Amino acid sequence: MAEGVLFVHTNFPAQFRDLVESLLARGVPVRAISANTAPVMPQVRTARYGLSRGTTPGIFVYAVRPEADLLRATAALRGARSLKAEGFEPQVIVGHSGWGETALLKEAWPDAKQVLYPEFFYRGRGLDIDFDNEFIPLTEEGVLLGKTKNSVMSLALTDATAIVCPTPFQASTLPSIFQPRVRVIHEGIDVDAIAPAPAAPFPLDDGRVIAPGTPVITHINNQMEPLRGLHIFLRALPRVLEAVPDAQVLVIGDEKARGYGGNAPEGKTWKQVCLEGVEDRIDMSRVHFLGRVAHGRMHDALRLSSAHVYYTYPFVLSWSLAEAMALGCYVIGSDTPPVRDAIEDGMNGRLLPFFDVDALSEALIEACRNPEATRPLRAAARETPLERFSRAKGRQAWLDLLREMDVEIPA
Repeated sequence: MAEGVLFVHTNFPAQFRDLVESLLARGVPVRAISANTAPVMPQVRTARYGLSRGTTPGIFVYAVRPEADLLRATAALRGARSLKAEGFEPQVIVGHSGWGETALLKEAWPDAKQVLYPEFFYRGRGLDIDFDNEFIPLTEEGVLLGKTKNSVMSLALTDATAIVCPTPFQASTLPSIFQPRVRVIHEGIDVDAIAPAPAAPFPLDDGRVIAPGTPVITHINNQMEPLRGLHIFLRALPRVLEAVPDAQVLVIGDEKARGYGGNAPEGKTWKQVCLEGVEDRIDMSRVHFLGRVAHGRMHDALRLSSAHVYYTYPFVLSWSLAEAMALGCYVIGSDTPPVRDAIEDGMNGRLLPFFDVDALSEALIEACRNPEATRPLRAAARETPLERFSRAKGRQAWLDLLREMDVEIPA
């Protein structure tokens, strides 16, 4: 008899942690499949897979990603069969379909319903790949690589009973054939814990301390890359730092992390590339690259913020934006489709043309000089995640969806 839920994610539990914990607390049987490099969640029996080999050297370039995804799919299928041999028969499979693991699971459990989480459906044109080609020129190969990146995910989605995307824009990237099965459910943030609070003195690694009341500009860019607007942000700073002599800038992100938008050219980091031409015009003693920081320290930085800059190509929306809004930040965002799912210009933040450096400089100068004027936008920003990005609401929507799939979940 089928019972319980199987979670599939290369980095399990990842986005599914809260849902998994909710199901376990209600006594619902849960199992998982993940890569053997994923974190361990001791309370969940997990079939952890490794790949028997890498991709074929010299393989046709457009087959590299599909082959990698199919290698993960067959490894996940082996994991599924090991769970099946133990007697586990899931009613529902909940899986991230972006890396291929879910594509062949119907061979193990043909009757299990599948709720798949594709997150983003790539296109060669019209989204991130051809949005900004300053550093990586657009080529036919790049366009076709983007399109073929969806190959195995498309195969997986044909088995989906339901498809979950976190935002309306991300859902809109899916082809029309899949749209009737799409639900928009953001996994959410803890809006009770992530809330406005008085700013505290912020110590820097060099011993200096930024005092509350100082004009502070914040920017979170986890992979320190142009895809999240690093180059536009840095180009806006010379005017701002000259106009506001006491302003400080806090930048959070890992310079050496691999970005979503590809590697920087010539073996450099994207930070190095984006600073070229502006570094000698920026007072670097007031620009603090903090690297990766603990979650609490990130919140401490945001509570100091006079203006938080969130720019992105047409791509997935970052959790950091929802958290900044929940903390009551004044957010200056790029007028791109992902950000429009969170910000309405002049109502709960600002939206500016992505490539307009002068507009960003002017908005930052005004925010630093006249912080009281942003108070209504900060209050409205706080309300947005309560409505759209609440973890409690996301959890309830997921539980309701699983109940639709006939999973017995106590209230």
